[in-house]
Amino acid sequence: MACAPRIGFLTDFVPLYQDFENFYTRNLYMRIRDNWNRPVCSVPGERVDIMERFTDDYNWTFKFTGRVIKGVINMGSYNYLGFAQNSGFCAEASAVVLQQYGGGVCSTRQEMGNLDKHEELEHLVAEFLGVDAAMTYGMGFATNSMNIPALAGKGCLILSDELNHASLVLGARLSGATIRIFKHNNMQSLEKLLRDAIVHGQPRTHRPWRKILILVEGIYSMEGSIVRLPEVIALKKKYKAYLYLDEAHSIGALGPNGRGVVDYFGLDPRDVDIMMGTFTKSFGGAGGYIGGSKVLIDYLRKHSHSTAYATSMSPPVAEQIITSMKCIMGADGTSLGRERVEQLAENTRYFRRRLTEMGFIIYGNSDSPVVPLMLYMPAKIGAFGREMLKRHIGVVVVGFPATPIIESRARFCVSAAHTKEMLDEALSKISEVGDLLQLKYSRHHFVPLLDRPFDETTYEETED
Repeated sequence: MACAPRIGFLTDFVPLYQDFENFYTRNLYMRIRDNWNRPVCSVPGERVDIMERFTDDYNWTFKFTGRVIKGVINMGSYNYLGFAQNSGFCAEASAVVLQQYGGGVCSTRQEMGNLDKHEELEHLVAEFLGVDAAMTYGMGFATNSMNIPALAGKGCLILSDELNHASLVLGARLSGATIRIFKHNNMQSLEKLLRDAIVHGQPRTHRPWRKILILVEGIYSMEGSIVRLPEVIALKKKYKAYLYLDEAHSIGALGPNGRGVVDYFGLDPRDVDIMMGTFTKSFGGAGGYIGGSKVLIDYLRKHSHSTAYATSMSPPVAEQIITSMKCIMGADGTSLGRERVEQLAENTRYFRRRLTEMGFIIYGNSDSPVVPLMLYMPAKIGAFGREMLKRHIGVVVVGFPATPIIESRARFCVSAAHTKEMLDEALSKISEVGDLLQLKYSRHHFVPLLDRPFDETTYEETED
C-alpha cells in the first residue's frame, strides 16, 4: 500500500535558494560562465594563448577541445609596464636567484624566512616611495586584510570609500572598528562624516574616537577613477585623521616617474600615513608592501598577522620586483623604465580617446590605464566576451556583484607593451562588436575643428 505524501514536507528544510544572489547565479551567471577562468597556456604578456573549451551541460562543466587559440591580444591583464615576461633581464635575474636560493623559504620572516633579498627589497621600496621604511608581504590581498586590524580596533573609526576593494573591506571588518562609508571620491560626503565624528564622538558614550582612519585607493579597479588625493590629504590634516592609501593599480602606472598617485599629483609622500601597494601588476611579481614612518613599520613587524604567520615571499619573486623596480627608477643605468612609463601614459590617452570618438561610454580618469567600457545590460556580458574572443581579443567582462546589476561593463587594461598596431587592431574589433551589439550609447559626437589643420587630436565634444 502506497504511503500518502506528506503535505508539509517542504517546511522541514531551509530554502535551497535564499536570496537574490542565488537567483542571479542560477539564472544569469551560469549562462555566461564561459567568459571567465579561461585557461591561459602562455606568458601573460601583450599576447596570450588560450586553451579552447566547450560545454555540453549548460556551463556546469567544461571540456577541452585540444585546440589552442594563439596570439590573442591581451586587453585584460594588469601587466601595465610589460614586465610579465619569461625572457629579458628580469627573468634572467630571477633565474639566477632561483638557482641560489630555491623557489620557496618555508618559514615566516620572524623565524627562519628572513633573507637578505627581503631586506634589499624593503630598502628599495622605501627609496622608491620616498618614505622612511617599508615592509613587504607575500600576498597583496593579505597586506590589506591582515594589516588594517593591526592599525585599528575597538573605539576607532574607519571611513571607507564606497567602491573600495574587497581586501580593504575585509580588513576593516576584521579590525572590530566602527565603519562608515562615504560616497565615491566625494569630498563633501567625507568631510561630513569627519565633522560628525569629531562633534558626536563614539555612539552612546560620546567619547572621542581613539583614532580615525580614512581608506582610499589610488586607481579604482572597476571605475578607472583616480582618487582626489590633494583634497583627501587636506581633510585628514584639518580633522587630525590618518590616511591609508591603497596603490595596487596606481603604483608604477601613474606619475611622471611611475611612483603612483602621490607622484601624479606632485605631493609629499610623508603626507600619507600608510602607503600600501602590490607587486602583482606593474612589477610583474606577487605580494604587497606597506610604507611609512619607521615607527609604523617597526610596529607592524611585531603586530601584523602577515608578518608573524605568513610564509615569506619567494626569493625569485623578490628578485623580479627588485629588478623591475630598479629599471623604473633608472638605477639599472638605462632609460627603459622611464620609456615604459611614458609609453603607458601615451597608450592610455590614445586608447581612451579613440573609444570616446567611436561613441562608447567609458568611465574613469583620462590618465587611468583601467578603462571600463559600459555594456549596461547583463545579457550583453556574454555576447561581448564571446564575440571579442572570436576576433582574437581577450577582454575582461564584469557584472554583478562586482558592479550594480544594470551597470555591467567590459574592463580593458592598457599596457606599455601594447604597440599602436595592437591597439588599433583591438579598437577596430571593439568597434565592430560595438555595432553588432549596439553598444555605442553616447549621445555626444566628435567633429573636426575646421579653423585649423586637421589631425588626429583636433576634436571637440558636441552634444546633439
